[in-house]
Amino acid sequence: MRPVLVVMHAPHEGPGLIARGLDAPVRVRTVLDLEDARLPGLDEVSGVVVMGGPMDADDVPGHPGLAAERALLASAVDADVPVLGVCLGMQILALALGSRLHLRAATEIGFAPVDVVAEDLMLGTLGERPTVLHWHSDTVDLPAGATLLASTAATPVQAFRAGSALGVQFHPELDAGMLDLWLETPDMVGDLSPEEIDEIRAAGAEHLPGLVPAATKMFAAFGELVRARG
Repeated sequence: MRPVLVVMHAPHEGPGLIARGLDAPVRVRTVLDLEDARLPGLDEVSGVVVMGGPMDADDVPGHPGLAAERALLASAVDADVPVLGVCLGMQILALALGSRLHLRAATEIGFAPVDVVAEDLMLGTLGERPTVLHWHSDTVDLPAGATLLASTAATPVQAFRAGSALGVQFHPELDAGMLDLWLETPDMVGDLSPEEIDEIRAAGAEHLPGLVPAATKMFAAFGELVRARG
């Protein structure tokens, strides 16, 4: 079958549980800083996954490859290709659908509940109020025509569905090993105190054993969609 395209923006922010749940071949690309960024055509892939990263989703002057990502996501939704955007990936997806980005609007870092407010085949596997890992400071408006799926008080748009595309602001892709990697990566924890890092690590030990199986089911549901296309 055709591979799932996974677009990354930082080496430590890989697909994690997403790749494991897909049960499909994966093609990883990073085009963030390429002036002439070229991504595979939609006829070459069975789905598109766009991961997180520390940069602003609208910083095309600083990271010109973001323009190619946005164009690909817009075309994928138009063509009904399965799409999953995580954190920065969700923000790029929202911009591709004509939404607005709000920089430094709400900083959420650490494990905390998110309210699931509508039914969705994929997101529904996490339950009605899962405790998930948040790691962001920017937010987006709900794209026109999209369905709001999850929310927190600080970040009203935590997840949305737009046709074939699911965007999630939080991070369901992490297991314990990936969380350890993040907590040992200076680019991730440079602004956190040792006490905050320890708190996140302890919360991960508490919540990930239940979250990982639910998230794996979520990504398996995405895998069913890409296999149907592939």
